[in-house]
Amino acid sequence: MHPKPPHESPPAPAAPRHSRAGGGPSPGAGPAPGHVWLVGAGPGDPDLITLRGLRALQAADVVFHDSLAAPELLDHCRPDALRIPVGKRAGRHSVPQEDIHVLLAAHARAGLAVVRLKGGDPFIFGRGGEEMESLRAQGIPVTVVPGVTAASGCAAATGIPLTHRDLAAGVCLMTAHRQDGAHDLDWTSLAADRQRTLVFYMGLSQAGHVGTELLLHGLPGATPAALVSQGATPRQKAVRCTLAGLARAARRRELESPCLIVIGDVVALADPALVPWVEEPPAHGIGAIDGHPADAHPAVSRDDRPAASPLACPA
Repeated sequence: MHPKPPHESPPAPAAPRHSRAGGGPSPGAGPAPGHVWLVGAGPGDPDLITLRGLRALQAADVVFHDSLAAPELLDHCRPDALRIPVGKRAGRHSVPQEDIHVLLAAHARAGLAVVRLKGGDPFIFGRGGEEMESLRAQGIPVTVVPGVTAASGCAAATGIPLTHRDLAAGVCLMTAHRQDGAHDLDWTSLAADRQRTLVFYMGLSQAGHVGTELLLHGLPGATPAALVSQGATPRQKAVRCTLAGLARAARRRELESPCLIVIGDVVALADPALVPWVEEPPAHGIGAIDGHPADAHPAVSRDDRPAASPLACPA
């Protein structure tokens, strides 16, 4: 007889563990019984967690952890702490989000100090806002510890400045995967501002759609773009291309999810040893300011656009 999957039979809360002798920081520095902390683990490098997040992890009775959080971080948990995996990847959700809400609340009500360890930052495509809402609605106190989000982590790991006084006055973070029934992005607005860096999370499978829409809405085909796979981890792979070649570059064998797409003139400043060009770079290394006309991209008809396949945004 096969055991029931996690979403049919969530694990019951363990008995409270209130003894903390030698088991972590003082109560003021970590989660208290009956309290949930949403902790950003950073983009993959275990050294990028904040000191406050590490203290919370060390003091927790139970830790619900994502697959995108560095596994090494769990070594900082108390030996008697429960470690419960609730990771989600695109198309592979081990525990439905609604059941995660139930589990967090159940363990907090049992008098446990609960940490929800989330890859990146809890409030940037991490569904931390949904978890906070659910817990608050049940009267359960919540503390949020920010983390280094993938955009910042991948930028630092590849030498791409997301903003630059001469090249980018702003940055826009988006998810390439849309929730079922959600409206598509405002491509006209995204393509119109040449002084802004565009960053797409969970972008590998949607790279063709992203590139085509931006081209159709006027962003020059010579605009530099980068794909950063497994960013800020030892498995990081990254390539540079032009916007016109984005779909082709995304099919390269070495790239796998999670993968971030960065589009804008700042990509030309990437470390060439870490982010090689996979095609002839645009003149002067800069796309939108090197004289290329706004229509400098291959002709693409709306009938040729690749269909988007909206998926729920993974944590």
